Amino acid sequence: MSAFLDGLNNFLVGGINFLFGPIMLVVFFGTGLLMTIVTRGVQFRKFGAACREVFGGLKKKTGGGDGTLNPFQALATALSSCVGNGNVVGVATALLTGGPGAIFWMWVASIIGMATKYSEIVLAMHYREKDEKGIWRGGVMYILTRGMKDNWKWLGKILGAVFAVCCILVSYISCDAVQSNTMVGVLGTTIPGIPAWVWGLIFCALSALVIMGGIKKIGKVCSVLTPVMAILYVAFGLLILVLNITKVPGAFASIFAGAFGGKAVFGGVVGVTIRTAIQRGVQRGVFSNEAGVGGAPLVHVTSDIDVPAKQGLYGIVEVFFDTIIICTFTALIILVSGVGDLVATGEVAAVNSVVSNTAWSLTLGTLGDIVVTVALVLFCFSTIIGWCTYGETAWTYLFGDKTLIIYRIIHLAFTFIGCVLATDLLWNAADFCNGVMCIPNLFSLILFCGIIARDTKKYVDPIKKAGKA
Repeated sequence: MSAFLDGLNNFLVGGINFLFGPIMLVVFFGTGLLMTIVTRGVQFRKFGAACREVFGGLKKKTGGGDGTLNPFQALATALSSCVGNGNVVGVATALLTGGPGAIFWMWVASIIGMATKYSEIVLAMHYREKDEKGIWRGGVMYILTRGMKDNWKWLGKILGAVFAVCCILVSYISCDAVQSNTMVGVLGTTIPGIPAWVWGLIFCALSALVIMGGIKKIGKVCSVLTPVMAILYVAFGLLILVLNITKVPGAFASIFAGAFGGKAVFGGVVGVTIRTAIQRGVQRGVFSNEAGVGGAPLVHVTSDIDVPAKQGLYGIVEVFFDTIIICTFTALIILVSGVGDLVATGEVAAVNSVVSNTAWSLTLGTLGDIVVTVALVLFCFSTIIGWCTYGETAWTYLFGDKTLIIYRIIHLAFTFIGCVLATDLLWNAADFCNGVMCIPNLFSLILFCGIIARDTKKYVDPIKKAGKA
């Protein structure tokens, strides 16, 4: 069994090296730049309008149209799905394997990714359709199935099925098992003595209370949970940065130096090339904000917003908040804390979860341990329940909505499995599935970029202020 797992892990690593290697990096950046061009820099031109749309939507109980969730609930569910351990543990991984320079390339990927995420949502809203229960469904599989011309319908169905299968696997592995594994790891450090299988049963029970209620229950829970966990993390993160304010300029300097200096060194022990910094930055950025993966549109299409293309503006804020704010806070906290020096001397293990936890405790002591534990548990739990909606849409596309109970039971099983499996295998499987998912999604964006441009010009460009077009 051990030999099989080692072989599987080696296969996944090889796949990741290709999926996030030079060729795919060009495709990622190229598609993002294309989306920026066809939308005429929507992430820059309409950033203010997007913020007004989002924060103005806090007071709205409905978007004025036909849907299951209001626009903010759709955003909160999407945010809860992408704000997970990638924002804390994943950033530590980027620093350990790609140096501080990886953070710069994470920023670059996210800025371009704002246009990508916007375009994904607009296209998904354009091709969405209702299932037998009246719930809006959409995403890459619907785009390719409905959008391809008659002679190419077969290709659309194949690529749609590949995306749906990968989406289900990502929901089980990346956004379920990996998240529960992270929760067990951080809770095991803070509250030692409780077996992993006990935590697994607890997580399964809590998840079942939410996901068995369907997308409406998930949306309501996420609309409360997302703001709470964001405020908690940002508030205490600001406190750490204020207490280490003199080190903040140096942290930024190390990020820029690592991005362009030929070698990026974290803690004096990891020297990496610029190529590795770019690769790790984009890889962890994609894992965190999901721009290019195509998952978020699966929940955004359930919005009842009156002008569907305006839902794409929520995607811009989604990526900005996830990566530019949350991930940057995590990176700066680690860099100013001095944990890198402890890694270099061997006093702290070069393990992502250990590094992220230690960074908080070095400044805030026991309070830091508590805050990062609570924040990380909330991040991971919200991802588990949020991504359930993505997996359900993919499952509905393949098998219909009458068998959704099977999907939910398997989802709960993976919540438990993640608590007892090896971390490296889970992370590699997660990155591999994310990478495979990107291929049909990026293909659909390139193929239908004309529709994105037309919808942007018709619905989004005329926006002058929130709610007015």
